[in-house]
Amino acid sequence: MATGMIVKALSGFYYVQTEDGIFQCRGRGNFRKRQIKPLVGDEVEFEAENVTDGYILDVFERKNELVRPPIANVDQALLVFSALEPDFSPLLLDRFLVHIEANDLTPVIIISKVDLLDESNLHEIEVYKKEYEEIGYSVLLTSTLKNNGMEDIFPYLQGKVSVVAGQSGVGKSSLLNSLKPELNIETNEISSHLGRGKHTTRHVELLSIGGGLVADTPGFSSLDFIDLEAEDLSRCFPEMEELSADCKFRGCTHTSEPKCAVKAAFDQGQISPTRMKHYLQFLEEIKSQRRRYD
Repeated sequence: MATGMIVKALSGFYYVQTEDGIFQCRGRGNFRKRQIKPLVGDEVEFEAENVTDGYILDVFERKNELVRPPIANVDQALLVFSALEPDFSPLLLDRFLVHIEANDLTPVIIISKVDLLDESNLHEIEVYKKEYEEIGYSVLLTSTLKNNGMEDIFPYLQGKVSVVAGQSGVGKSSLLNSLKPELNIETNEISSHLGRGKHTTRHVELLSIGGGLVADTPGFSSLDFIDLEAEDLSRCFPEMEELSADCKFRGCTHTSEPKCAVKAAFDQGQISPTRMKHYLQFLEEIKSQRRRYD
């Protein structure tokens, strides 16, 4: 018996990576009865007579699990947003950040195509960069030029399992190709009719890049707040979570409650108006979803 990590799942086979190579395995016969479904990213115990004929015997406990994409034990999400074509969207970025925080992942924000901006728009992006960095997030700027800042991403990949997510049409596959050109991942151009790109990947696979593993599949294909309660939303805004302990009422939603530390901090300019606006927008969305379900 041996242990390893599933790096690809395709057509009922699981490809388990070990120090001795990759072994093609099937799941044990009683997994379905026990409601065990191995996922890419799982640490597993397996046995194999050769590299193409193995069986997974056990799946070790996961630290987390994503549904879309179906992957386990992820450390971080690389959030790829463009400065232009499509325009940078702080609203969409905050929506992604909420989902990443809710799944206990570390986000790394990558803003691409900054060389296409004029001076005033570049200044706006730099203001956003500073704002997110003050919250505690890592923000990297890249360009379409040859020396494009991609090398700044490598230290974040070392020893980590990462998923790539972000705006449609920003070139997430192109990013992976830039980080490791020999991958030659197929990409589709942005549809001018729809204004968004299409990803050609049909399965989840972890690719070895920069001393870590990166999932070649778009992360978080659903961005609804179905699994998030209203009182938990502020935990997904780090600058609010720190202050929530000082609110008078437990489960404070930072809207109309008295002696709210978050509202006080906002009034003193310690919380970004844009972030507060998005928080309130998401809160209303969660409440309206609950009203529909109830």
